[in-house]
Amino acid sequence: MKRNYISKVIIPLLLLFLFVSCKEKTESKSVADAHQHSKETKYTCPMHPQIIRDEPGSCPICGMDLVPMSSSHELHLDSSLLPLLKPVNEQVISTMPTIQAESGTRIFSVPVQGIISFDTRKQVSISSRVAGRIERMNIKYNYQPVSKGQLIMEIYSPDLAAAQRELIYISRNDNDASLLQKAKQRLSLLGMQPAQIAQVIKTGKPLYRVPVYSSLSGYIIEKNVAANASPSVMPASPAASGRMDGMGAAPAAASTIQKPAFSQSPVMTREGQYVNAGETIFTIYRSNSTVAEFSFAPPLASEIKRGQKLVFHSVASPDDVMTGNIGLIEPTQRNGESFTVARVYLSTPNLQPGKLLTANIPVVKSNAWWLPEKAVLRLGNQSVVFKKEQSVFIPTKVNIGSTIEGMVQILDNISDWQVAKNASYLVDSESFIRFNSNKEK
Repeated sequence: MKRNYISKVIIPLLLLFLFVSCKEKTESKSVADAHQHSKETKYTCPMHPQIIRDEPGSCPICGMDLVPMSSSHELHLDSSLLPLLKPVNEQVISTMPTIQAESGTRIFSVPVQGIISFDTRKQVSISSRVAGRIERMNIKYNYQPVSKGQLIMEIYSPDLAAAQRELIYISRNDNDASLLQKAKQRLSLLGMQPAQIAQVIKTGKPLYRVPVYSSLSGYIIEKNVAANASPSVMPASPAASGRMDGMGAAPAAASTIQKPAFSQSPVMTREGQYVNAGETIFTIYRSNSTVAEFSFAPPLASEIKRGQKLVFHSVASPDDVMTGNIGLIEPTQRNGESFTVARVYLSTPNLQPGKLLTANIPVVKSNAWWLPEKAVLRLGNQSVVFKKEQSVFIPTKVNIGSTIEGMVQILDNISDWQVAKNASYLVDSESFIRFNSNKEK
């Protein structure tokens, strides 16, 4: 009977106790796991990964439901949606048609702007050999034409007057021919002409106004104006646009013309003004010696060489065709722009400085790849095309050369690339292009 009591009472109680204990452990473990899961799980927006919350909700930007993130902060999303999550400055999803680069040789003629300038090799400076005061000035305006032997000004100099008195004294009171010759030589070195020296000896009176004559025929300019007298033509922002007339530049007419005003501006040197010995007062340019200056942007500068023959004409008279050989090629930098100036020396007397010219340079480009201008996006000094990889377009940097008749020369090998037909349509106005310059092309 005792055994029956144990089997009927004690054993059921033990089984009930074990069941209750297991259930409590299971419930406590489930509560702990739920608490741990809610503590570690983060939620983010699929379209705006910068939005991260500790609990489910909606994106404050687009209103989409937030999705859970793993402990490594990665989205629990379908892999097919990953291309949609990258920003548009790294890749673009579009149905834009694609094209392939064309290859071949192109022969074309590039128009280049030029201008007639003074030939600085044959300029002459008018200086004062003595210190003194200008008593008379016959030059009234800059670029005034003068002839050889024409009176320019008269100067009074105490030193010159003293040297004349010494010459008069020696000629009247001393019969030493050697001493007289030295006195004449001194006056000659001070700028007096032989006829003036003979007049001083003959009259016995010094010349207080010593005349200064022009040594050649041409145009006379003040020294401060002569420093900027040479006009020039600059290509239209080659660094900014990466282009130049027919080689990727703006049209020839859009070139920037920088030249002085060849107007009859009054001279600033006045009568009564003092000058120092050796000071340059005027510069005279020969009227029958000019130079044609043509400016080339860097992409075109390599196509020219010294001695090359150029055919050019005046902008005002296209039928007036002239020829000449390049005598000097000079790299130049002005106003932050680098370009090359080619000079053609002329001896035609009817070409006035400041006249605009146009020349045509033949250029041959072979073994090159070409894309339409619309397929290339220029970002300052860099160029980008949208290369199609699988189902997306990736902005990729390319090196460009010339631009000819709407086609851009690509210096990289892009023979197997599929490129977006119009790059401008793939640019998001709210972002910027970002590409990996070290990426293999």
